[in-house]
Amino acid sequence: MSEKREFQTEVAKLLDIVINSLYSEKYIFLRELISNASDACDKLRYWTLTNPDIAKPSGQLKIVITPDDKEQTLTISDNGIGMNKDDLINHIGTIAKSGTADFVSNVKDNGSVVDLIVQFGVGFYSAFMVAAKVEIITQKAGDEKAWKWISDGLGGYEISETTKETNGTDIKLFLKEDAKDFTDTIYLRHIIRTYSDHVEYPIVLNLGTAGEETVNNASALWTRNKAEITDEQYKEFYHHISKNFDDPWLTLHFKAEGSIEYNALLYIPSAAPYDLFQPDRQQSLKLYVNKVFISDKVEGLMPAYLRFVKGVIDSSDLPLNISREMLQQSALLAKIKQGTVSRILKELKKRIKDYDDYIKFWKAFGIAFKEGIYEDFSNREEIAALSIFASTFSDDKLTSLDEYISRAKPEQKAIYYITGDDVATLRNNPQLEAFKENGVEVLLLTDPIDEFWTQTLTTYKTFAIKHISKAEIDLGIKRNKPKALDGDLKKLTDLMSEMFVKEVGKVTVTEKLTKSPAALNVEEGQMSIHLERLMRNHQQQTSFASTRILEINPYHPLIIKLSEMTTDDKNKGKIADISRLILDQAKITEGEPVSDPSFFALKFSEYILNGM
Repeated sequence: MSEKREFQTEVAKLLDIVINSLYSEKYIFLRELISNASDACDKLRYWTLTNPDIAKPSGQLKIVITPDDKEQTLTISDNGIGMNKDDLINHIGTIAKSGTADFVSNVKDNGSVVDLIVQFGVGFYSAFMVAAKVEIITQKAGDEKAWKWISDGLGGYEISETTKETNGTDIKLFLKEDAKDFTDTIYLRHIIRTYSDHVEYPIVLNLGTAGEETVNNASALWTRNKAEITDEQYKEFYHHISKNFDDPWLTLHFKAEGSIEYNALLYIPSAAPYDLFQPDRQQSLKLYVNKVFISDKVEGLMPAYLRFVKGVIDSSDLPLNISREMLQQSALLAKIKQGTVSRILKELKKRIKDYDDYIKFWKAFGIAFKEGIYEDFSNREEIAALSIFASTFSDDKLTSLDEYISRAKPEQKAIYYITGDDVATLRNNPQLEAFKENGVEVLLLTDPIDEFWTQTLTTYKTFAIKHISKAEIDLGIKRNKPKALDGDLKKLTDLMSEMFVKEVGKVTVTEKLTKSPAALNVEEGQMSIHLERLMRNHQQQTSFASTRILEINPYHPLIIKLSEMTTDDKNKGKIADISRLILDQAKITEGEPVSDPSFFALKFSEYILNGM
């Protein structure tokens, strides 16, 4: 007896888009279903090794493609792990993924639905691009029951118990009128050889009375000699393993020899995945032992800051029956991780020499990569050398720390930086004025991670790394301007300190401002204003606010005039109003809200009118 079920809401929305849209690359469905079949064979091969008494033998693992021109159907069969009833409901009727909401949002906003189908790991649904109806017959290894799943991709699906001779999955597509080409064996050969030749299981074309033909090369690509592999084969394996449609920015294929031997085929994509910064995102490497798939969820195989790297690592030194817990504690795995990270950093060192090429990588993954400066102590300086930043040197090109050092002043002993919300705002920060005037370059850091790595990497080569508020060099500013009298300045700073006792810890005089009347800073050793704002916005820090310092410029005409007014007590109210505007101006420059917007607007308009 069949059981009728409705699709999960998100699946229904997806299928509606798939069925009612036109695609120029409909053949993608075959690549996706073959890839899923390959994964099923991987899982059974590993399960057979670890559970020899449970797994049901099913002969040589393979994928069979059966076209039927008369019935206008195409069947993709595998003798892999198979599915039970719960698997069908959870994997086919539901997008079982933490990013479901993001997926639906992207489907609505993104025109390339095919990209999204694959990116979100739901490639099965691409079958409905060519099929008016899909029928699945499957039996899980070790189970006695088999199950049939049928759907037209519209209202829902039906599940019923059936019979099957052995474990595995048969997916039968009842082709639409405009998809009949997919019963053409010549066309099928072309698609398989072009997009699935790297699959290590035989992909067999069932020719009916003419017999069977193995179409693909059927060998693990990563174990083959690099000289035998074409760029197209590398790209298609990347598409297979990453489920992406973009071409890889970097392909790295090597064999490590020595105390531990392993083959690695690694890729850096050219575009960032949607979930790059989701807390529950897992790394994207598949671990094999002697070409036997072990797991794609091995923690510790790649550091978090390289979580965008995709590919395969295959070692003969790890035991086949190793548990996930043992893997996490394995010294061999730690050596593999160390070796692969070293090779990736070495390749990036080559690529950074071509700025136009490297900036593509940096725009996609730079924020994540910089996490390594904070997290990876052993490679910290090397990661820093491969990082590039906005700076006051150029409006359009990012700079490395080594390039910064090459332009440093002879007497300069530090790399200076400032943090903020965006580069455009930082370029106009008053604290930069003296640095600009003296030609001292400053890095403009705007990513949240910049607040943390600058606290852990305090030196680079022989240079200290310092926030500009901690600059100790003589900026050499020649002042040919009038300056407020020391006595009057003292009265003014005392008055302002008294007025703003609840907002700033103290008011001081600074030599670092050249154009602005004042700027905000914080006490030595406290978190920056930018970091405090980040913490506050994420509701992570409310009780340890930094102590503000209002720094005033004794050469600015407004400060000179204000300090002169302190000699007459009748000016106290006016001094208070103007001082409040000066503090609010400094707050706005730092991206902070003014304490009394109504007062600011009223007085600002009033002083403009008086000056007209």
